Amino acid sequence: MGDWLGMIFASRQEAGERLGTHLRQRGIEADLVLGLPRGGVVVAARVAHELKLPLDVLVVRKIGHPLQPEFAVGALAEPDSVFLNEECLTEYPVSRGKLDKIIAEEKNRLRDYRQRFHLHEIPVLTGKSVLLVDDGLATGATAEVAALSAHKQNARRVIVAAPVSSTNAADRLRLVADDLEVLFEDPDFQAVGQFYDQFFPTSDGEVISLLRQASEMFVSHH
Repeated sequence: MGDWLGMIFASRQEAGERLGTHLRQRGIEADLVLGLPRGGVVVAARVAHELKLPLDVLVVRKIGHPLQPEFAVGALAEPDSVFLNEECLTEYPVSRGKLDKIIAEEKNRLRDYRQRFHLHEIPVLTGKSVLLVDDGLATGATAEVAALSAHKQNARRVIVAAPVSSTNAADRLRLVADDLEVLFEDPDFQAVGQFYDQFFPTSDGEVISLLRQASEMFVSHH
């Protein structure tokens, strides 16, 4: 799906512009765009700008395996959704005590991020069509728990969008989202960073400044 060379993005900003254009051309409508911190917010900011929609975040945290923290065995999403990948846990077992400890640590981080990233009130999703945006879907665990959380908060419709996705993540997300929009789906997906020329970690400060800019711009246009 898609042409490899043409599908490498210069940066998250460029990926967001291309994704935003794609969503506009597809006639995708939503009430608000929620970026998944941190890198997803950079992409989401461009998407929101392109679609002239308000931007906020839906805070998610990976639950990493104790021996390999980068390897997600589950994820948390605000306000209180916990998702564990039972297949991963069967294949790479973790003692319940260790898992509980990691979940407790990540819940604390989630709380911190909620306070830090929501500049105004926490958005009410009831009855709304929500566009969840990430910078790429590797396992899809964080986007999946974000979609489940949005449904749990009574969103009317949940659309997940990302520039790139593994085929496996796309299959999983189609089961929990009302719509999935990706520019490029790759069965040989290794890591999100392989699709970007520049893929530096996004700082908290960058996320906050993008949210602030989007909020000021949206208010000035309305």
